[in-house]
Amino acid sequence: MRYIIIGAGAVGGTVGGRLAQSGREVVLVARGGHLAALAEQGLRLRVPEGELTYRLPAVDGPGPLGELRGDDVLVLAAKTQDTVAALETWAHVPVAGGGTAAERLPLLLLQNGVESGRLALRRFRNAYGVCVWLPSTFVEPGVVSAAGTPLSGILHLGRLPHGTDDTARRIAADLEASRFEAPVVPDVARWQYAKLLWNLGTAFEALCGPASDEGAHALLARVRAEGEAVLDAAGIARAGAGEQRAARGDKVTLVPLDGAPRGGGSSWQSLARGTGTIEADYLNGEIVLLGRLYGVATPLNELLQRLANLFAREQRAAGSLPVAELVRMADAAEGRVSSDSFAPHGS
Repeated sequence: MRYIIIGAGAVGGTVGGRLAQSGREVVLVARGGHLAALAEQGLRLRVPEGELTYRLPAVDGPGPLGELRGDDVLVLAAKTQDTVAALETWAHVPVAGGGTAAERLPLLLLQNGVESGRLALRRFRNAYGVCVWLPSTFVEPGVVSAAGTPLSGILHLGRLPHGTDDTARRIAADLEASRFEAPVVPDVARWQYAKLLWNLGTAFEALCGPASDEGAHALLARVRAEGEAVLDAAGIARAGAGEQRAARGDKVTLVPLDGAPRGGGSSWQSLARGTGTIEADYLNGEIVLLGRLYGVATPLNELLQRLANLFAREQRAAGSLPVAELVRMADAAEGRVSSDSFAPHGS
């Protein structure tokens, strides 16, 4: 199979580079300065064993590829806010032998949250969800790093909305030959919702930096408890903390990499790079949406969603909000909800 990595940034570049390392055929899709660097210098992947360089085909979209092949796998590794544009670009591309990508090819969603699966199933017959545990960083155009060892990451995957098939198992076999563990599960959404609860803290990290004191950890616990209450009200199952710890074990241990500092996760990196967008609408915003649908107040996640979007829009510095200030705002937000709950009906 040939893997077309749509969005060859931190996660996509790591998966693409590791697949290439194990002899799989890979095409990278990128844009701007990153695309230029990939074309001129190749993909430079900084990992615990050193810096690896892969000179792979790099394109800005389907045009240079012409007809797609029947054995192509589309791997969508763009941020969720870029999903619709990517689906519209690739869904109608013709495939050799007839039909389109949306009709014939598997689409692997290498993304956080759960919304991309819904968006993909509107267009693609064969969509596969992934729970992404892959610490990686976009260092500079053409360079990404992944500090995990002995594995680069753990990628639970399964067919959407549920189930498994031979295609999922073939993809998993290629990933497992490429420094990943890739369990094929019939209920991938359980793992994605569990990861969603963890990802509720990425907006905090983007705003304030990594949690480093009791106040930060206490606030994160409140944010995730709010998420748990919403998922319970919605009747949404997820993998438990013990199940997750058993799956991860010590398989992905982070080590320092020369020339590749890890400042934070994907949302932190969005602010640090000044992209102007952030995933908060599909992480904290997912909890806000479900809370509104099922009648559960979500003031903390709503606050994080709003502030993360504000910081992205105004290109404020990552980690520049003092934790004490965010805690004060969170207390006030919860206090307003408490006051509203005692207001006369209809006021």
